[in-house]
Amino acid sequence: MTLAFAPDSIPLDPRHVIGGQRVAGVERLAVVRPSDGVTAANLPVADASLVDEAVRAAHAALDRSGWGRAMPRDRTRAMHRWADLVEAHAAELARLEAVVSTRPVDELPGGDIAITAEQIRFFAELADKEGGTVVPTRDASLGMIVDSPIGVIGAITPWNFPLSMAAWKMGPALAAGNAIVLKPSEMTPFSTLRLAELAVEAGIPAGLVNIVLGDGPTTGAALVAHPGIGKVSFTGSTLAGSAIAANLAATGLKPMTLELGGKSPQVVFADADADLAARSIARSILFNAGQACVAGSRVIVARKAADELRERLTVLMRQPRVAPTWGEGSAGYPIISGKQLARIDGLVQAARKAGAEVLLGGGPMQAEGFFYTPTILATDDPDNPAIREEIFGPVLTLQTFEDEEEAIGIANASQYGLCAGLYTRDLSRALRLTQRLEAGTVWVNRYGRSRDHILPTGGWKQSGLGHDLGREAYRACRRTKSVLIDL
Repeated sequence: MTLAFAPDSIPLDPRHVIGGQRVAGVERLAVVRPSDGVTAANLPVADASLVDEAVRAAHAALDRSGWGRAMPRDRTRAMHRWADLVEAHAAELARLEAVVSTRPVDELPGGDIAITAEQIRFFAELADKEGGTVVPTRDASLGMIVDSPIGVIGAITPWNFPLSMAAWKMGPALAAGNAIVLKPSEMTPFSTLRLAELAVEAGIPAGLVNIVLGDGPTTGAALVAHPGIGKVSFTGSTLAGSAIAANLAATGLKPMTLELGGKSPQVVFADADADLAARSIARSILFNAGQACVAGSRVIVARKAADELRERLTVLMRQPRVAPTWGEGSAGYPIISGKQLARIDGLVQAARKAGAEVLLGGGPMQAEGFFYTPTILATDDPDNPAIREEIFGPVLTLQTFEDEEEAIGIANASQYGLCAGLYTRDLSRALRLTQRLEAGTVWVNRYGRSRDHILPTGGWKQSGLGHDLGREAYRACRRTKSVLIDL
């Protein structure tokens, strides 16, 4: 059964959610549909005073409801009801997300929306299973490490996976007893707004989840700098993450989780299953048109296996589909904006000018909306822009190596360290290289996250600080206190 719809048939409500209520503002920020380039709505931009209203509402809700002091299992039950409502409203959420995003409507119920519900349930179950510890000290003393909620978490989410990224932030914050003020991307806010309303319908006290709309320089900056925010959690580019860190340094230090950019390598040895490697690599860069921080955009292949892999990838990536995200069975992924489309093409042309060989694609598609041809560039120049820069589009680079040491050297020669892929049948090599690859996540004979939410995700080097998902994300929403009692 398809969820296909006419894009103009979807009612969009461009208002903030503060204290459990919709709050209007002056609508002046255009939201453009990437599938056809049409303006779908205009958003208000929350200024510092409205951000302050949202933060005050969050603190008031915490005090009034006792959410952070409640029996942990009560938080668990409310969050399970929330996950149930997410699944019950899957069709509605899918259409709200698909109409202005890069995510095809028919993929969302079994993909992003199901994952969102799973993540909420995962964090809900940590509420009564994570706590303080008694530590060894002298017989006449009792030493404890106790933990408690931080208070109000400030979160900023990206446009590429709006719902699941919101659950990354909301899930651990609420399970750990906090409130949250979240700014979604100004390009894809509507499914997140509805997610916040469903939280209230599930019995999570109104005001614990607040959504402020706006851009980064105005709304995001005010949220990060607000003294009532106890922790900041951000997913987005390294440039934006650096700006957030600078803001915190200037306005008052607080804990932060930053999941930032990537230029992730996929290393293919000659003994690898060639078909498995090619299909995994193609899927990793074609999915969402490469618009994912974990995209495995740098393929590093043994020279003796390079020709075969190149041929397989060219076949698998040759036939892109152009389709609007609201179409029946749509598998076409647009680029989020005309600006991003131009940036992708600018980097591809710069790479070509610097000597990269274009094996496939190399330009925008002739289509309504914003679509880019899947592209493969071959170069062994480590300074080529396509090797160095995060392109955030359906663009692969191919580099070759002679031996294991050279492969590791090429893979680690990047400012980023988010993820890495490794393809080999040699178990000893796999175990050895997972230790040497400089990345927060390494996948062997696969590429991409699973639905094992227990595995944390976070970057090394310029790819971030801290972790989302896993117990680590929950613990990052609590603060600890050491207690020593003489008996």
